[in-house]
Amino acid sequence: MSDEQEKELGTILWAIADDLRGAMNADDFRDYMLSFLFLRYLCDNYEEAVKKELGSDYPIVSEEDNRTPLAVWYEENEEDIKPFEEQMRKKVHYVIEPKFLWTAIAELARTQNSALLKTLEEGFTYIENESFSTAFDGLFSEINLSSEKLGKDYAKRNEKLCKIITKIAEGIAKFSNDADVLGDAYEYLIGKFASGAGKSAGEFYTPQPISTILSRIVSLDSQDPSTGLKKKLNCVFDFACGSGSLLLNVRNQMGSHGIGKIYGQEKNITTYNLARMNMLLHGVKDSEFEIHHGDSLLNEWDVLAEENPAKKMHFDAIVANPPFSLRYDPSDELAKDFRFKNHGLAPKSAADFAFLLHGFHFLDKEGTMAIILPHGVLFRGGAEARIRTKLLQDGHIDTVIGLPAKLFFSTGIPVCILVLKKCKKSDDVLFVNASEHFTKGKKQNHLSRDDIDKIVDTYSHRKEEIRYSRAVSLEEIEKNDFNLNISRYVSTAKPEAIIDLEEVNSKLGKLEKDIKKFRDEHNVYLAALGLDILA
Repeated sequence: MSDEQEKELGTILWAIADDLRGAMNADDFRDYMLSFLFLRYLCDNYEEAVKKELGSDYPIVSEEDNRTPLAVWYEENEEDIKPFEEQMRKKVHYVIEPKFLWTAIAELARTQNSALLKTLEEGFTYIENESFSTAFDGLFSEINLSSEKLGKDYAKRNEKLCKIITKIAEGIAKFSNDADVLGDAYEYLIGKFASGAGKSAGEFYTPQPISTILSRIVSLDSQDPSTGLKKKLNCVFDFACGSGSLLLNVRNQMGSHGIGKIYGQEKNITTYNLARMNMLLHGVKDSEFEIHHGDSLLNEWDVLAEENPAKKMHFDAIVANPPFSLRYDPSDELAKDFRFKNHGLAPKSAADFAFLLHGFHFLDKEGTMAIILPHGVLFRGGAEARIRTKLLQDGHIDTVIGLPAKLFFSTGIPVCILVLKKCKKSDDVLFVNASEHFTKGKKQNHLSRDDIDKIVDTYSHRKEEIRYSRAVSLEEIEKNDFNLNISRYVSTAKPEAIIDLEEVNSKLGKLEKDIKKFRDEHNVYLAALGLDILA
């Protein structure tokens, strides 16, 4: 999809959202808009696969017939429906009954059919429980079709939904249903909704440039990043995955066959559903990902509960953008947890290191972890200093990257990226101070492609550059009490110009001579006019 097409489709969809949401707030309408876009992709993708599967048997439907071709086929081939659906599950991993297809839903909306709302309710339940081999319980749970925000009664709600769906159907009709096209549109809308969501946007969205930096870093060979991409990542993990954009970005770097399986965890139910839809909408099969709803700090996922080192999960790549400095309740029981007992607990005022240690515990020996954190983790004292010191002494902190301020929707503070490894080649720590490399915006600053490339290239080749990057020995860091404040090691301040006093003195002497010369000339004119001369 070209940048122009992406911008055009995104602009059309955003205009529809802006026009139709009415009294509904942006967060609520986001869930409707994105769910309908997801439904359209899922159904059109299925119809394309059905058309290929049936070949010459695919029914031709006249313009007067408002049934879908698949509905006609179902009516004419009742005995063959079950084996046909079994075959489709093998081909595209899911099935959708004809009456729940987007084309059928859009026709109900276009004709203002009073059955639309009821059909949508049934269709959402069907897709959650019957379409896929894996049940996606509660996938549409945030879409309240009975909400008074849609209308005071059934008729009003049905009328509103007819309008929304008709507008969406018309708006995206000329665009391809390719996963890349709608996937890009989906990400565009998530970003647009996030930009208007203020602080809450941080719960579900990592700006694409930052997401790209993290995903490119973890996709490189961990021991020698300069050699390029790993051949394959068996599994990648994001324990605070939000809408899943970071995980999808890693998949984009590796290619659709470059990752064995994607794992994500998300505490917020709305964003958990958003992530699952986002995976499917980007063409990730249900067997290729697993997103879990639960609290990472409490490790509410059986898959990660195994304490036996020989049996526990290990991930080749871990990316994360957890909530910054979240307050939490570190109980005595949590202090004994296998994830934290070797390093200690992060303070209750800031869970940053708790998130880091949770992810790091599951990192493979040959893996790379990249996590976005506030700068405070680099220099705060107490429990955080003890955790930071042990990670450094054990040789696990590989690179510290300082980013510019105002890159996020949710906060204006500058953040850093910590790159961690269980086994790293270099004994030093690479510091990258990219705080002054950005394009200034009115509300937000932006990283250009060149800014991103420079950061990743500096990391991969461990380059040193004055006022930008430097590899620092552990001995020097130890002398600074294991403080990782980036400006201690890479200052962006430009040295003051050296003043040549002899040259300055010479210039002053010349100026004084010039002043005397011009004053004497001026006094001649004053005397001729009979005026007092200047002393």
